Amino acid sequence: MTLTDRINAAFRAIPTWLLYIVAPLPAAWWFYLGFTGGLGVEPIKALEHEVGLFALQLLIAGLAVTPLRRFAGINLIKHRRAIGVVAFFYVLLHLLIWLVLDMSLLWSQIAADLVKRWYIIIGMASFVLLIPLAVTSNNWSVRKLGPAWRKLHKLVYAACLLGGLHFVILSKGFQLEPMLYMAAVVGLVALRMVPKRSRMMARA
Repeated sequence: MTLTDRINAAFRAIPTWLLYIVAPLPAAWWFYLGFTGGLGVEPIKALEHEVGLFALQLLIAGLAVTPLRRFAGINLIKHRRAIGVVAFFYVLLHLLIWLVLDMSLLWSQIAADLVKRWYIIIGMASFVLLIPLAVTSNNWSVRKLGPAWRKLHKLVYAACLLGGLHFVILSKGFQLEPMLYMAAVVGLVALRMVPKRSRMMARA
């Protein structure tokens, strides 16, 4: 048995439901730190950042599933939908932290921020694109939509690109970390667009 086979066997042994149980734990930990002074002098901003960054990391992990299978033989397809649903949960939580804890649901101030900080609109656009993907991430939707399901879920490319752009712009100026995340998103989207035929010719 090769190393790849062992990795695939290990991932297959992980039940999908376990991901949904483990998923809230990082958020619970960050909330605990926020309430106990472990997130510094601006706990809400820090909480918002941690949750948003983890959401982007999960979106990138979901994007990486197909390239990993095609180019490295590592198969995580079993867990891809779960990763996507958890990513949506963290994007939603990131938005709620901003609306409720940061902005205190002051809608006039929220509207002013939307006009002033257009990276927020970009982030919200990413969230909106993820809504139909989260709603249809179940076996019933796959059967009901048929081939249209795959087409619909290609919206994840745009959602991830907008999420990466949101991070780059809000960071202000040239910051290496958001640039690396954006490069990862662009690279993974580009890899998913590589035709299988081209990959086979490159190996020949």
